[in-house]
Amino acid sequence: MKPPAKPPVFLERASYRQRRLGDAAQFLPLLGAVLWFIPLLWATDGPEAPSKSSMLTYIFVIWLVLIGLAALLSRLLPDTDEASDDMRR
Repeated sequence: MKPPAKPPVFLERASYRQRRLGDAAQFLPLLGAVLWFIPLLWATDGPEAPSKSSMLTYIFVIWLVLIGLAALLSRLLPDTDEASDDMRR
């Protein structure tokens, strides 16, 4: 009798990249929360304090970057309906 075949140690390159993209998509909200809370750490008193408008600009830019990253990741990730159909076959 032949011993059962061992599964491969490494994942296929495409499967590995899909998993890492999924991990990045799950990490994006956490990254956004951390970046949004950075202005709370800035000193608001004294001569070197950033202006309120620069704080709002920072938050707005972070918001736009997060939207762009989410759009990019959504394009790179596979459609879940097609992936589930492939798995059923």
